[in-house]
Amino acid sequence: MVKDKESETFKEKAIKLGVCFVGLQVSYITWGVMQETVTTTTYNPTPLVPSGKFPSATFLVFANRILAIAIAAVLCLYRHGTLQSGAPFWYFSPCSMSNVLSSYGQYAALKYVAFPLQVLFKSAKLIPVMLMGTFLSGTTYSTTEYLEALVIAFGVAVFSLSKSSKHAESAHSEADQMYGIFLLVMYVTCDAFTNQWQSKIKKDYRGGVDSYQMMFAVNTFSILFTMSYLLTSGEWWLASDFMAHNPTACSHILVNAVTSATGQLFIFYTVLKFGPVVLTIIMNTRQMMSMIVSCILFDHPLSMGSYLGTAIVFGMIGLARTGLTASMSRSSRRDSGPALSVE
Repeated sequence: MVKDKESETFKEKAIKLGVCFVGLQVSYITWGVMQETVTTTTYNPTPLVPSGKFPSATFLVFANRILAIAIAAVLCLYRHGTLQSGAPFWYFSPCSMSNVLSSYGQYAALKYVAFPLQVLFKSAKLIPVMLMGTFLSGTTYSTTEYLEALVIAFGVAVFSLSKSSKHAESAHSEADQMYGIFLLVMYVTCDAFTNQWQSKIKKDYRGGVDSYQMMFAVNTFSILFTMSYLLTSGEWWLASDFMAHNPTACSHILVNAVTSATGQLFIFYTVLKFGPVVLTIIMNTRQMMSMIVSCILFDHPLSMGSYLGTAIVFGMIGLARTGLTASMSRSSRRDSGPALSVE
């Protein structure tokens, strides 16, 4: 009987892990495709946007946050019966602002650089995470861990400097590509600050803030920040007029928001049931799959240097699993749950 129970438990865990794996892959690969679709597609030109390109990366951030806050509110009310947490509400505003800037950089960069480069930059955010951890929390890392992060950064540099022999990325000028890289640097730096500030909140108010309360509070400020910018800059009316002329863009934005939200829920559930190490392995697999899908669907030619840079990045991530990732996962277990991801 005991063996039957153990076997049943193992089967249940295996099924749950399979659901998490498939859910994360489908959600975030689809989300990546929608990101690239919305930011690179030439829709029907409008009087206000004759280029036919979707005019506002900030609106995309806003759309994602609207659905996310609705889900977070339901989860908070279900678990706690209230939307309040143990931390002062204003304390969430710094990481909310960095979260908005990070998301903006993530979307806006795709107008200037290819999606595979964005994926590799995401893998190289270990360096800013470590620097922010040292600055905000006094976290210390070993020399080996810094070397691992530098090797990953070197792989990203190799990929970035490699030109395809087929197209040589002639669609964008060198200045545009440099601006795209600047946006990616902003993306990973602000994302690192977001994660570390959230860890600081959980440390300062241990037991008083869980991931769902964090998600609700951060998204509340994110909506206030993005809505304020959209209204004062005029991008709200620009985006609204564009979507009125392009219903297809509306459906792309909706799918983008839905898959971002479902992916976030799968992140929470995976960490809750299997821990941060399993999540990291699944997400790294997703990054590789996203690169492959993007190259196929959007015809991104890769040179030998690009393949070499990719191999360096993901190879180092695999080798570092028992080093930096392990130490980060031990730290994550001390928190009350996963941090709000930009994913």
